[in-house]
Amino acid sequence: MTAFRKPQVTLTSKAAPFAIRAERAADVAMREALLDACFGENRHGRTCQRLRDGRAPAAGLALAAVREGKLVGTVRLWHVSAGGRPALVLGPLAVDPARRELGIGAALMHQALAAARARGHAAVILLGDAPYYARFGFSAEKTGELSLPGPFECDRLLAVELTGGALDGAEGPIVPTGAALPKRRAVRAPVAHAA
Repeated sequence: MTAFRKPQVTLTSKAAPFAIRAERAADVAMREALLDACFGENRHGRTCQRLRDGRAPAAGLALAAVREGKLVGTVRLWHVSAGGRPALVLGPLAVDPARRELGIGAALMHQALAAARARGHAAVILLGDAPYYARFGFSAEKTGELSLPGPFECDRLLAVELTGGALDGAEGPIVPTGAALPKRRAVRAPVAHAA
């Protein structure tokens, strides 16, 4: 009888593993640089940014993908009211352009949706490309009567229900409801006293 032999696989540097973990304060500078590289410095003027400005991400729903000590992906979710229904808005999802072939974006999406479901959230909304996000269950089926605080393409407003019927009949504006970020106190320069 011949024993089954497991084939040996040689990992290249492109196949090096990555880990997904909670975002840390030390990730902020790398996250911002990654977002600038993926979306450009004008990303702060985008419609969905208005839902995030001055708000903290939902607890436990800011994730970072790290490979060889470097942040290579990020996703965050934010509390909103979608026509009066509690929901989350996902975004931005970003992956280092040189690492897109590793499946980091899909892994971040799966982890974010699983974490949102585990925390009892009922629906997640995003503004994005339907063909990409359909594989995660997103569609425009229940977003047709929702609006964002700025210009957007209706067919790009997508949602997935984590609890069946969470967005049934939802209509009206999507507005931020998450916790406000603490205001930074101004640091005063020492006053020089005349001698």
